[in-house]
Amino acid sequence: MAMLLVHVDQLVPVHAFMRELWGERPPATGLRTLQTYVLNCRKILCTITGRSPAHVAREVLVTGAGGYGLKSAHICLDWLEFQRLKNLGTTALEEGESATGIELLDAALALWRGDALVDTPEGPVLHSKRRFFEESRLDAIAIRAEAQIKAGLHQRAITQLAAVTTEHTLHEGLQAQYARALALGGRRAEALGVLRTLRTRLVSEIGIEPGAPLRELQLAILSSEPGAV
Repeated sequence: MAMLLVHVDQLVPVHAFMRELWGERPPATGLRTLQTYVLNCRKILCTITGRSPAHVAREVLVTGAGGYGLKSAHICLDWLEFQRLKNLGTTALEEGESATGIELLDAALALWRGDALVDTPEGPVLHSKRRFFEESRLDAIAIRAEAQIKAGLHQRAITQLAAVTTEHTLHEGLQAQYARALALGGRRAEALGVLRTLRTRLVSEIGIEPGAPLRELQLAILSSEPGAV
C-alpha cells in the first residue's frame, strides 16, 4: 500500500514491488503473494471509499501492463495536499504576498503529524521516498522562517525553529535562521550560543568547520549590524 500511495497516479512495475518486499531474492511464490497483497489492498480501499470491489479494481487500484497503479481521483492524500499548499505558498511569497504565503505554508506544515512512513517497513524505494518527504518538509520550514524573518515576525520564527533545530542539530541552514531570528529579536547572546554549539557539533561529529555564511553571520551578530544579519 505504501508503494502505491507514494507513486499515486503512476504504474508501479511488478518487479519494483518484488524488490521492495524481498530485495534481490524474491521467493518462488512472490508473484502470487503480491497478487494477494493487492487483493487485500483493494478490500481496504473498498471499506475506505465505500465503493464496490469492481469499481475499486477498475477506477482506484488498477491493473496495468506489468504492474499496478493507484488513482488519486477518489482519495485525498496528505502528501499531495502538502505539496500543493507548499507550492502555492512559495508562489505567493515570490509575488510579494508575505502574509498569504506564510499562511499557506502554515497550513501545509500543519498536515504533518510525525515522520513520513514511520511505521512502514522500507526497502530502497520507500527509503528514498521517506528522505524526499523529509527534505521537502524541512525546505518548507526554511522558506516559511525566511519569510517570517523578513516580515519582522521574529518571535514566531523563533518558536517554530526551536523544535526543528533540536531535531536537526547539524542542519546549518535552519540553525542559521534560528540564530538570525534570535538576534533580530534582541537575543544576541542566545544567537551566538546557537552558533557556538553548532560549530562544536560540526567539528566533533563530522570533522568540519562551519561554512562561510555561518562565520559571516556570527561576525554580523557580534558587530551589532542589524542589516547584515
